[in-house]
Amino acid sequence: MKISPTWIRDFINPPVDDRKLAEDLTATGTAIEGFYQPQQANSGPGSGDGNELVYEAEVTTNRVDAMNHYGIAREVSAIYDLDLKPIAPKLLGASTPATAKAAGAGGSAQPVSDFKIEIEDAQGCARYTARIVRNVKVGPSPEHIVHRLELIDQRSISNVADATNYVLNELGQPTHAFDLDKLQGGKIVVRRAREGEVLKTLDGVERKLNTHDLVIADAFRAVALAGIMGGFDTMITEQTRNVLIESAWFDPAAIRHTSRHLGMHTDASHRFERGADFGNTPLACARVAELVQQTAGGCASIESPSAAHPVVEAEIDALARRVERPQLHLRQREVQRILGVDIPGNEIARILSRLGFQVTTPGNLAVDSLPQPAKAVPAGAEFVVEVPTWRLDVDREIDLIEEVGRIYGYLKLPNTLPAFAGAVIPLPNAEKQATLRQRLLALGYNESISSTFISAEEVRAYSTGQPVRLENPLSEEAACMRSSLVPGMVNQIAYNLNRGNTDVKLFEAGDIFEMVGERVDEKRSIAFVATGAVGGSLHGKPEAYTFYDMKGDLEALLSQFEHGTLYFDQHTPAYLHPGGSARAVMDGTMVARFGQVHPDLATARKLRQPVYVAEILVERLFQRELRQPNYRPVPRFPAVDRDFSFLFDAAVVFERIQQAVEALGIPELREFRPVEILRGEQSSTNVPSNKYAILLRARFQSAERTLRDDEVAGWAQQIIRSLEALGGKLRG
Repeated sequence: MKISPTWIRDFINPPVDDRKLAEDLTATGTAIEGFYQPQQANSGPGSGDGNELVYEAEVTTNRVDAMNHYGIAREVSAIYDLDLKPIAPKLLGASTPATAKAAGAGGSAQPVSDFKIEIEDAQGCARYTARIVRNVKVGPSPEHIVHRLELIDQRSISNVADATNYVLNELGQPTHAFDLDKLQGGKIVVRRAREGEVLKTLDGVERKLNTHDLVIADAFRAVALAGIMGGFDTMITEQTRNVLIESAWFDPAAIRHTSRHLGMHTDASHRFERGADFGNTPLACARVAELVQQTAGGCASIESPSAAHPVVEAEIDALARRVERPQLHLRQREVQRILGVDIPGNEIARILSRLGFQVTTPGNLAVDSLPQPAKAVPAGAEFVVEVPTWRLDVDREIDLIEEVGRIYGYLKLPNTLPAFAGAVIPLPNAEKQATLRQRLLALGYNESISSTFISAEEVRAYSTGQPVRLENPLSEEAACMRSSLVPGMVNQIAYNLNRGNTDVKLFEAGDIFEMVGERVDEKRSIAFVATGAVGGSLHGKPEAYTFYDMKGDLEALLSQFEHGTLYFDQHTPAYLHPGGSARAVMDGTMVARFGQVHPDLATARKLRQPVYVAEILVERLFQRELRQPNYRPVPRFPAVDRDFSFLFDAAVVFERIQQAVEALGIPELREFRPVEILRGEQSSTNVPSNKYAILLRARFQSAERTLRDDEVAGWAQQIIRSLEALGGKLRG
């Protein structure tokens, strides 16, 4: 946002130039990213000396109080320990017998209004303050107001509209002005929109509302979107003579909902969505009325009482509920523990009171009532701190410590490490996670990070669990917590392919979420994805990545863990290709699923080449210990190989064959693997179409002696009988 240091000096005059002021503000957390000299800075009376600067400030979203000139001036007050000039609007009263009993903001009595404010939705609107200004003359604003607005890239509209924009940038409180004569029924009602209600906003667009949208209405119709934009039918025009000024506090969630629903983002909604100042509404309303009285009358100056001027009626302040701020306790020893420096109690109290906090010392004496110089606050004191209504970001003691630290100056803190009398305790599965990560890097995969949020459509496509929905998502594409890492990995592959990078291998380790009853179940997962060409060397060309490459990579990862049995079957989720996918089952527990992305999903994501993805359920895998390498000397005695050629039904998978042989418990069996497979679908074989022929090789070896032929023959017969029991037929 843009900030004028000249405007800041209306409220406080720091003993430094604008460039030094920018440095000091940046050092205390209000980042001034740059400054420039506008072209029109020397135009017109009261517009400056032609050399004034404009700051480009980066104010974080939690510091709504600093998104205005008075808020920045408050920061300057704390930095330089200077008094901040209060804003006290002076409203010129009218001589009429119908006057308010109490004095107005400027001390003079004002006419009483019979206009009514009704708040139907107390949750959406806690407070609504209004003032009526009569006998206005709508026209151009004075040069000094036009100049101030142009400095911060605000376009001048009219004296009444400019007054609301001026106060928004001065105090940070959004306000709005209605043409009073166009409001029907003599009242304002704050309510939710009726089903099917339509409102034409100031930009000329007709908005179709729903029952969740918060609106400002008169007795018969909606006239403004609460906290976002006014209505077209009640806007200020050159024919306007009587004005209703509003200043309110709206619930941030309500404004955010309507803003997202209608696709609107304004200066007002930007502030209301982050939390406005509940206590600022009367002051902002009075300040707008003061500017309107000064600029929209028949006189050149408010100091000319004999000239004609608009009449300001008494304040109408409707309070539906109070927005309370907490009372916090701040311990001086905790300030020292966190910041590592002993800041005197008087300095702590000074900083907080300059920032607007009400600080009470141990003797229940308010800081601002202490004599100057204040008597010393005892060491180790505990303060009671009342948080002001404009500091919505301060809720805990640590927040107060941060305020003290940034104003005291982080550069003053000693450059030392905190004391530590213990040992670093690694997380239980840290070594296992590191092993998988190192192995994936060694296999040629690059680590990546994808968003934790995905769309509801992706949740349905990639998982069967109940999604964890966000109450206030950024968009429909990020409405749920991810229930699988696969969507993010596929999106990253699509991103690479769309930019010409066709050879990609990525992996990610992260958490996945799903609803289990009333609670959110959070699990750890690792996924990896690959597409394009892999391998290759100086003497050979790379080959296309296939299902078997991924299976080999997965086996390399799983081999790092102790297990008894490991087999693969075809019980895979719907997002994988039914003929090119599998799941890994270790000791009876499924620990991974992998394969080619289903063609339908690939088409939807516009993937122009086969993509293979695997997801490891690491919480299940981590129930096993890492495999410890064991040294075994090379046998001195020769190995004996025996081959078996069998014919099996197509339904018999190799895992069943391997399990049947391992169940024999032959101690000298060192290896059992397939050598060659011939399927009936191959035209060059004489194998039936519903069967396959497989050549199996068994290797026997002893570490103590040379094996005899009769022993090997006996074991071979056991293997043959075991495989025949599976329905296999020994081939000649």
